[in-house]
Amino acid sequence: MNMENKEMTRLAFECDYSEGAHEKILEALTQTNREHLTGYGMDAYCARAKEKIRVACHAPEADVWFLVGGTQTNKTVIDSVLARYQGVIAAESGHIGTHEAGAIEATGHKVLPLPHSDGKLEAAVLAQYLSDFFRDENRDHMVFPGMVYLSHPTEYGTLYTKAELTAISEVCREYKIPLYLDGARLGYGLVSPGTDLTLADLARLCDVFYIGGTKVGALFGEAVVFPKGNAPKQMMTIIKQNGALLAKGWLLGVQFDTLFEDGLYWTISEHAIRMAERLREGFREKGYTFFKETMTNQIFIVLDEDQRERLEQFVSFSFWERLADERIVVRFATSWATEETDVETLISLL
Repeated sequence: MNMENKEMTRLAFECDYSEGAHEKILEALTQTNREHLTGYGMDAYCARAKEKIRVACHAPEADVWFLVGGTQTNKTVIDSVLARYQGVIAAESGHIGTHEAGAIEATGHKVLPLPHSDGKLEAAVLAQYLSDFFRDENRDHMVFPGMVYLSHPTEYGTLYTKAELTAISEVCREYKIPLYLDGARLGYGLVSPGTDLTLADLARLCDVFYIGGTKVGALFGEAVVFPKGNAPKQMMTIIKQNGALLAKGWLLGVQFDTLFEDGLYWTISEHAIRMAERLREGFREKGYTFFKETMTNQIFIVLDEDQRERLEQFVSFSFWERLADERIVVRFATSWATEETDVETLISLL
């Protein structure tokens, strides 16, 4: 692509959902387009996709449900699990408390924020909070903690280790509180060289998690997994009450059936990580300052206003936060669709 066209469209590093869907998914949707299928996720494609996910998670008893988007999924899952007097614990930087427009609070459940370390909740902090709460003789006048929310990768692109997730899971078991993991970018987290977690580990350590499709090659869609067959009673009804039950549910099933065929989910995730590693190397070569050291598809860079204005002429990226010295943290994200030529062009512009 020449620079004249680049000035019109700009290089796309704003997010990992700025393209449509992987070609194999589009092909599968086209091939099934004229089939007459049962609605609401009761079709053969959803059933096949669910079985593939159970196998991938080493969780033969898992309940699997397909929803359309991340915020919708978080809202529906959290609302389905919590009692009306309970809230959900999350890191202060957690997505449900920062970038979901109060969706959780709109269900009547409070997000209970705790301090974090590079976006991660720590088991010791969680244990201290729960201990203090249940020792508080005024707790009947307070919002009860009823769930713990994590994301992998986190809002800062960082990753939990198996030891860290195991420690958090043990705290949750001690207090009989379910552990929920947001996997909007799960593919990118699980193939990163910086993680030792697998899908099987998540199924063993979490009470519910979801496998993100929207940001990992699907046109749309997330797969919610209750790994121990522990979905709330009448989950389908709850999903519908939350406006999350897709009539043409096979559109989700076809996509996840394709993503979990021949390792496609992992292959396209690995591509995004390779592109991020090359871009990260380019930023480092050009002397840019990293806000956080990450090993996923999200790269956080510190810019001054002049650098930001010059780069924005050619590249789209995300504003993240403003620092005390008025410099700006921005995010560059690669995806399953990132072209190597675009990465090299961006590095040359730096």
